[in-house]
Amino acid sequence: MEQYKKEFIEFMVDSDVLKFGDFTLKSGRKSPFFMNAGGYITGSQLRRLGEYYAKAIYDNYGTDFDVLFGPAYKGIPLSVATSIAFSELYHKDIRYCSNRKEIKDHGDVGILLGSGLNDGDRVVIIEDVTTSGKSIEETFPILKEQANVDVVGLMVSLNRQERGKTQKNALAEIREIYGIETEAIVTMEEVVEHLYNQPYNGRVIIDDEMKDAIDAYYVQYGAK
Repeated sequence: MEQYKKEFIEFMVDSDVLKFGDFTLKSGRKSPFFMNAGGYITGSQLRRLGEYYAKAIYDNYGTDFDVLFGPAYKGIPLSVATSIAFSELYHKDIRYCSNRKEIKDHGDVGILLGSGLNDGDRVVIIEDVTTSGKSIEETFPILKEQANVDVVGLMVSLNRQERGKTQKNALAEIREIYGIETEAIVTMEEVVEHLYNQPYNGRVIIDDEMKDAIDAYYVQYGAK
């Protein structure tokens, strides 16, 4: 596993973004782990988060794209932080773009924030986590209505690796429906690999009991 992935897993834990315990998800599923990207609240956290996204995007998509699109609302700071990090790490200016929930009819009019979109632009969509694909269903029409863009792919922070609407995980479903590459900085399999029975900051985050709970969850909800 790449070093930045190990660091990102620990960063999620340190930021209280990735938690382990007993949680009820929006889907109604009972899960032994939960991710809330709303836990990134400081400048230093956003700087590091942008760097991890930039490294993962570079590893998977290189530099051959023009725009980072972050769907409102959580995608807005992600697209800004990552475009800054991409410039600093790889010396290429990538434009950032997001959508508004309501179309603005005065001043900076329209549905977009940041850069506009042009025919032929190559776009990478950036999100925190995707469990159902609903956000992409909303995002694709917005992109295509603005210009004839080429959506290169989607990058999320964590692949939960559980079933979406079908037996496949949400990222695999999106890949199949929209014909785009879908990637994550890390997968839950990598999280478990890195944290299982490994002391971190004086405690074991995933011990045998938690590992059993995670395994049981994937027996029930894991993607094929």
